[in-house]
Amino acid sequence: MRAIWKGAITFGLVNVPVSLYSATESHDVKLHQVHDADGGRIRYQRKCEVCGEIVPYEHIDKAYTEGETTVVLTEEDLESLPAEKSREIDVIEFVPSEQIDPLMFEGAYYLAPNSASTKSYVLLRRTLEETDRTAIVSFALRQKTRLGALRVKDDVLVLQTMLWPDEVRAAEFPELDEKVRISAKELEMSSALVSSFEADFDPDAHHDEYQEQLRTLIEAKIEQGDAIDTEATFGTTEEEPAEVLDLMEALRRSVEETRAKRSGGSSSKESGSGSGKKSTAKKSTSKKSTKTKKSA
Repeated sequence: MRAIWKGAITFGLVNVPVSLYSATESHDVKLHQVHDADGGRIRYQRKCEVCGEIVPYEHIDKAYTEGETTVVLTEEDLESLPAEKSREIDVIEFVPSEQIDPLMFEGAYYLAPNSASTKSYVLLRRTLEETDRTAIVSFALRQKTRLGALRVKDDVLVLQTMLWPDEVRAAEFPELDEKVRISAKELEMSSALVSSFEADFDPDAHHDEYQEQLRTLIEAKIEQGDAIDTEATFGTTEEEPAEVLDLMEALRRSVEETRAKRSGGSSSKESGSGSGKKSTAKKSTSKKSTKTKKSA
């Protein structure tokens, strides 16, 4: 990995030199646009509306328009901002980890020690672990002042960028103001359904089916050309319309089906068939029960 930023975490008189690395990457198959008539590549050009010329990226500035007034901001203008010049991750406060709403999280970055001595880095990491606290920090990255959460994952400090409070929309749905009566039996059956899905979270058990199928489609078209038989490649994809059930019946059937799938999955696993099929069965059950609930 290549460091994209170098600076220091600061709180009080403590200074922890760090390097910033992107913690995530996209696994999506990269596609581009082509003309459907001849397969020619579609490319976008940065064309000036005034002179009509194609403008190279190094000659493009940013601008802000308000009414009929446009203010052009050059790279030099933006780099002159004090916040942009800062190379410090300033700790604002240490808060209980459970108080942070995950809805505010954005990108994730690893912070690695950027000095010969890692003592201050390890001390901060250990302190966060022992106190079960997350550091709320402010810093500048890519011409933006950002709010962040500094936490620990697998013995590494992780900087999670956060949305500012005014960037999170209020959840205002009039439908939720309606008073709905939930019976004790419905709550009991719903709890039983949740219980039948209980498991410890294993990230490796989940996979992106769309990207896998997209790769399969690309490989099949490379081998067979445009005459590919998608039904032979993927099987029949049409689904039967969901049966309309009342809520209690939908819950009862969902619990029974999930338990049966779990029981079958456990038997397969014990006989050495692996956990992959179990995960797939679980997903299809979840999808079906969701459809049934919507119909109810």
